[in-house]
Amino acid sequence: MAEELTYKDEAAAGYDRAFAHVTTHFVPYLLRAAHIAPDMRVLDIAAGTGLAAEAALNIVGPTGHVTAADVSPAMVEKSRGRLGTQKNASVPVEDGQALSFPDESFDAVVCSLGLMFFPDPLRGLAEFRRVLRPGGRAAVSVNTVPERSYNNRINLAVARHVPSLAAAAARVFSLGDEMKLRSLFEAADFRDVEITTETHRFVLPSFDVYFEPFEEGAGSPGQALVSLSVEARRAVREEVRRDLGDTGGPIEVEVEYRLASGRR
Repeated sequence: MAEELTYKDEAAAGYDRAFAHVTTHFVPYLLRAAHIAPDMRVLDIAAGTGLAAEAALNIVGPTGHVTAADVSPAMVEKSRGRLGTQKNASVPVEDGQALSFPDESFDAVVCSLGLMFFPDPLRGLAEFRRVLRPGGRAAVSVNTVPERSYNNRINLAVARHVPSLAAAAARVFSLGDEMKLRSLFEAADFRDVEITTETHRFVLPSFDVYFEPFEEGAGSPGQALVSLSVEARRAVREEVRRDLGDTGGPIEVEVEYRLASGRR
């Protein structure tokens, strides 16, 4: 197994089952931070399965356009399945640190839970700014702290069996600090930088409803989990179940995102 958290075909295939309800809750905050409005040309970078891009399409309308780009061909295929029938959407494979688009191509750029995975987040933000028209806004969302993450319990439990994954799990929270995120936007020459924090408590009917998508390989946590032995998978399941305080009824998972935006 590659010693990193990645999105292969299987991970992409189950991503929505594991995370769609979380993503769709927070996406409206991201789109508002980018000031997305009708008629705009929008770039959604690190678009994943296209959930944010789909929401942006509903705002920009038929006279706007949304480009949903991701470095992962597997994720791009999922986005194409979701957006492919929309005439005003395009779904290319793109490296967020070396975008192929000309300068000033977009009215807004959004990045949902992607920037912390860039090898060089500042370079990524500089690219976001380059492709923005003057006055346009870029907005990103990132995880804040491990205690308020939807799936970090799984990442940490898996990393006890594959220690080399611990660094990748920690990277998820590398941009969670408000001052660090602000300084990155300012270093990329964005103006009027705004930082907000949104928290939501997700209630699921049972622990099984929460955990089963990951047992089936959903997302990078699921891919790491299914790579383990049967015995190790059982141990991870039990550790996560205890950590969530499962008593056989509904469980609650608190999730917090930091949102940052800036104007070119």
